[in-house]
Amino acid sequence: MARAGKRIGKAREAVDRNTEYPVEQAVRILKQVANSKFDETVEIAMNLGVDPRHADQMVRGVVALPNGSGRTIRVAVFAKGDKADEAKAAGADIVGAEELAETIQKGKIEFDRCIATPDMMPLVGKLGKILGPRNLMPNPKVGTVTADVTEAVKGAKGGAVEFRVEKAGILHAGIGKASFSESALVENIKAFTDAVAKARPTGVKGVFVKRVTISSTMGPGLKIEQSSLRAV
Repeated sequence: MARAGKRIGKAREAVDRNTEYPVEQAVRILKQVANSKFDETVEIAMNLGVDPRHADQMVRGVVALPNGSGRTIRVAVFAKGDKADEAKAAGADIVGAEELAETIQKGKIEFDRCIATPDMMPLVGKLGKILGPRNLMPNPKVGTVTADVTEAVKGAKGGAVEFRVEKAGILHAGIGKASFSESALVENIKAFTDAVAKARPTGVKGVFVKRVTISSTMGPGLKIEQSSLRAV
């Protein structure tokens, strides 16, 4: 633990918390200080000028990261018949209907993304209290309630990342791994911030994106100069 503490301390010393770095420089520094024995996840946090308690200021969506997220995503699909076969062929890890719902009700949730065909929603809706708090409830706004299960499964497996603003107006997500190249991480960051910018609710007044920060699992946060993102 002492060694880890010293390593983290040195990493924090390399970062000026009051400085906003151009995205390319921020990524370069992040990779230099991400020296743990495991491949650290690169996370992004965006402080938004919204109050998600108001329905017209909720920010949510999905973005296909150009270089993937680096995570192995386990996908569950609620479907029957031909759609169930399509989901399995597309690479879904779990496919089912009533039996899958029973498994979830028993507290066994072995997936990271949940997709459902429209006809399955009356069944899935009964699981709202379980899936909702875990941000796993299928939603047509982010493409997880769809008849095109093949595209949805491939998108989830290929690096599509969902985002949803939290109560304090903060939105965060994993957008890659420290082992990714600098250019791959920069591309993913720009794709993510662009998607969030396009999801700006009509009810928001004033500054929408207040601050953008990136960090690795064990590393310090680096503020990003928004002008370097261009799309924000």
